[in-house]
Amino acid sequence: MSKTIAEKILSKHSGRDLKAGDFAICKVDFTFGQDGTSSIIIDRVREMGLKDLKTEFCMVIDHSAPSPSEGVSRVHKKMRDFSLEYKTRLFDSGCGVCHQVIPESGSILPGDLVLGADSHTCTYGGLGIFSTGVGSTDIAVVLSTGKNWFKVPQTIKIIVKGKVPNGVFPKDIILQILGLVKSNGATYKAVEFCGPVIDKMEIDGRLTMCNMVVEMGAKAGFMPFDEKTLAWFKERVPQGKKITPVFADPDAKYESVREFDISELKPQVALPHNVDTVTTADKLKSTKINEAYLGTCTNGRFADLKIAAKMLKNRKIASGVRFIVAAASRQIYLEALEAGFINIFIKSGAVVVVPGCGPCVGTHNGIPADEEIVISTANRNFKGRMGNPKAFIYLGSPATVVASAIEGRISDPRKYL
Repeated sequence: MSKTIAEKILSKHSGRDLKAGDFAICKVDFTFGQDGTSSIIIDRVREMGLKDLKTEFCMVIDHSAPSPSEGVSRVHKKMRDFSLEYKTRLFDSGCGVCHQVIPESGSILPGDLVLGADSHTCTYGGLGIFSTGVGSTDIAVVLSTGKNWFKVPQTIKIIVKGKVPNGVFPKDIILQILGLVKSNGATYKAVEFCGPVIDKMEIDGRLTMCNMVVEMGAKAGFMPFDEKTLAWFKERVPQGKKITPVFADPDAKYESVREFDISELKPQVALPHNVDTVTTADKLKSTKINEAYLGTCTNGRFADLKIAAKMLKNRKIASGVRFIVAAASRQIYLEALEAGFINIFIKSGAVVVVPGCGPCVGTHNGIPADEEIVISTANRNFKGRMGNPKAFIYLGSPATVVASAIEGRISDPRKYL
């Protein structure tokens, strides 16, 4: 058959035999919007006079939750009213980040075609789903027809091999790949990750890596489906839903195949104001920080909080540093609470905020002042990303962020692990 995962999923959803470069109209399984994008979706749906939505749709209040202003509160009310009228699912304030609560809910399955009005929708490729971000009007088109048009992307195969060094996490791996591939190195392509390092990686780490493929311009990213993926779904998907993984053919044709040996990899940090400008944490030890942030759709999962709690136990955040923690979902928050992580965070001097996007998008919760330096587990560090274009944002793994919060400067986390 000679097909990649992207070619197979889009072929199935179009009813045609597709290959890279083809254009097709495809049936979409699931769509969503968040509180930064849903208002326009609602306006377009009402303009078209739709009485029934043609595909499954949900909304998530996560970017500005709870509401920080009167204007945002109006948007949230608009979303709640629409959800009641059209009988759609709504994840309200405190439920968590869209890219965590949607897969957690069991609403999407391997092989599905998912469109979200959020650029990091590509996260779900960690579970074998073709998921990609589109504009709000594109979501409205799908709600009116159940379909949208696609160009079948070429696929880059990335093999990750070697022994994972101490202090290196999936975030470090994807930052290194981004530093080498660059922000436009995979524009409108799909990325398939594989290799022994990926095979051993847990689901939380796979979601982290797929979350950031859009930062190299990719349309979608995919991780291999295996026993870990199956177990993840069995815990969350209602009985009766069939789990049908999609695999690339052994003779699939790739745009390119790249190998990364991470045996000598050190903890990585992305420098302001580009995600693909990457260096090692140990080269930045003279960089003092004002704020550290652990959370986001990239690194707010249980595995990330566990690393942080282990490092912070019986330690304090450096004087003058604000350390903000946000779990990616209410479920993760509860698990962290039961495990004692939240207690450790608070005793260390951290500020634990509501599950959601937190400071990442820059609408509230931790906006830095002019010239302040932040180190974050987020996926973007563009000017103004956290709400102030005069601040400087560095990106690192949860371990690197926590080590930096302890020392008050960007720090190599290996001595704490």
